Amino acid sequence: MSLWKDFTNGLVRENPVFRLVLGLCPVLAVTTALMNGFWMGVAVLFVLTCSNVIISLLRNFIPGPIRIPCFIVVIATFVTIVQLTMNAYLPAMYDILGIFVPLIVVNCIILARAEAFASKRGVLSAAADGLGMGIGFTVALMILGGVREFLGTGDLVFNGRALLGRVWFEPAVVMIMPPGAFIAMGLVLALLNALGNRGKSRAKTR
Repeated sequence: MSLWKDFTNGLVRENPVFRLVLGLCPVLAVTTALMNGFWMGVAVLFVLTCSNVIISLLRNFIPGPIRIPCFIVVIATFVTIVQLTMNAYLPAMYDILGIFVPLIVVNCIILARAEAFASKRGVLSAAADGLGMGIGFTVALMILGGVREFLGTGDLVFNGRALLGRVWFEPAVVMIMPPGAFIAMGLVLALLNALGNRGKSRAKTR
């Protein structure tokens, strides 16, 4: 039950984007399309889960005063693996994501989970936390990317295939421009807060 709780925390209750509001720099920058959000999320998921596991394994051997530099070395190792893999097999997406792939090293979500969770818990719990937070981050990026792409282009494209076809409304190009990131984020947060408040009010009436 504890492992399940560790896993599900990052999906909804402590979603890193919509609840903790962490790591917004890549979230706002790369979510111009559904595909961009998916691959950025997968990269963060891999780094977060692997670094959590390694840091948990080494937690009793890392001296407290130098733990942060040690965490960064571990994280940077997996980020390098992601960079080389994406550059070799997904060069077009690697070019689109650009500087935000190496900047995963300093993503505050990964460092925060290393410091607050992985360095204090067992390997299985750390892995469950990394998977949950990583999946929650990926889903959040896909939601934002999907909203922006749909409103900005009138369609959703995944793996080179159009999912919807052109729709009836006139696309708002601003949604795939930098201001659109803040607009989409505000809309999604407003919707989630409204749903959360509605759920609380229903619980009180019962």
